[in-house]
Amino acid sequence: MDWKIFITIFVAVFIAELGDKTQLATMLFATDKEVSRYTVFFAASAALIVASAIGVLAGSLLAEYINVKYLHYIAGIGFILIGAFTLYNA
Repeated sequence: MDWKIFITIFVAVFIAELGDKTQLATMLFATDKEVSRYTVFFAASAALIVASAIGVLAGSLLAEYINVKYLHYIAGIGFILIGAFTLYNA
């Protein structure tokens, strides 16, 4: 395992997840006194693992058919469009 890449990905995903709707939803679930915090933690962790696995599988599949350089362009354009849409609706 390449630890430099591991830490880069960890930090990028960690920063991206801070304060997003997933974290807010998890915080709201944890406020329920009748639900174990361990249940909330493990369920939210499992969901993030499954979502990440889907991302890895989709990325691997796409990389077999589309040049990685073009995938970067597509992702960049997608983020710009999402940002523009968010600003437009604000």
